Amino acid sequence: MKAVLLDAASLGDDVDLAPLAAAVDELVIHQHTAVEQCVARLTGAQAAICNKVVLDADTLAALPGLSLICVLATGTNNIDSDAAARQGIEVRNITAYGTASVAQHTLMLMLALANRLPLYQHDVNAGDWQHSKSFCLMTHTTLQLDGKHLVIVGQGELGQRVAHLAEAFGMRVSFTARPGNERHDQRPTLAQLAPAADIISLHCPLTEHTRHLIDQAMLSKLKPGAILINCARGGIVDDGAALAALRQGFLGGLGVDVLPQEPPSQGHALLTALQDKLNLVVTPHNAWISPEARQTVVDMTADNLRQT
Repeated sequence: MKAVLLDAASLGDDVDLAPLAAAVDELVIHQHTAVEQCVARLTGAQAAICNKVVLDADTLAALPGLSLICVLATGTNNIDSDAAARQGIEVRNITAYGTASVAQHTLMLMLALANRLPLYQHDVNAGDWQHSKSFCLMTHTTLQLDGKHLVIVGQGELGQRVAHLAEAFGMRVSFTARPGNERHDQRPTLAQLAPAADIISLHCPLTEHTRHLIDQAMLSKLKPGAILINCARGGIVDDGAALAALRQGFLGGLGVDVLPQEPPSQGHALLTALQDKLNLVVTPHNAWISPEARQTVVDMTADNLRQT
């Protein structure tokens, strides 16, 4: 079997791709691939390996010899799955490869925002501590995690790992009903839990039921000072509404690792807001990028290739 890896650069340059090569007869590696290059590069291949390259219906129709697509991620939204199914092309993804890495990142955001790290860093950079009459700054009231209520949307492996870490800090954890399935789910809904939440952390997929799950109406249900963390998908939070709540002092902190468009080549309001004095952290979709997690991506994809 010939396989073509379309966007190896998405894995970084410090992972071992040997497991992929060992799983097939021939492996061709491209660092980056534009949509218009896909047909030429995949012609003659039986397997396509990609992370964020879009394989749409027109592209797949031009590749009658393709029988397998291995996605280097959990989400398969870049693949026209209906078109693949019509052509008999199997689409295989991977799950739970970055649980430890993303959970650690989530706790990093939680701790930074609870301790008002962006605000205090701003003060130190501005010279406020150097010119203080006291030995410390207490300008911004911090949030002690012990005894606080963490509400998690998404009770999969990642959500459960975040809960386990949060409980080590003495937090009380609640999981919401799955958005879109509230009528058949005995767990409380996010709307029911939101008023008592000190922190909300999102670990759910982006679907028709979760798009703008956190909007102005949901934000208005939160207690003043609550913290919001999104390490799931851009689009689950109405970023404009969340930023407005943060500027108004109603939202106590906002941490996001994802934006609706990535990379945000056209800019984004949250990126502009980083210049202001806000309890805001934006990271570049890198919660998953520990070397261990990225190597697991390769190893799990090699397993998918061998299952032919």
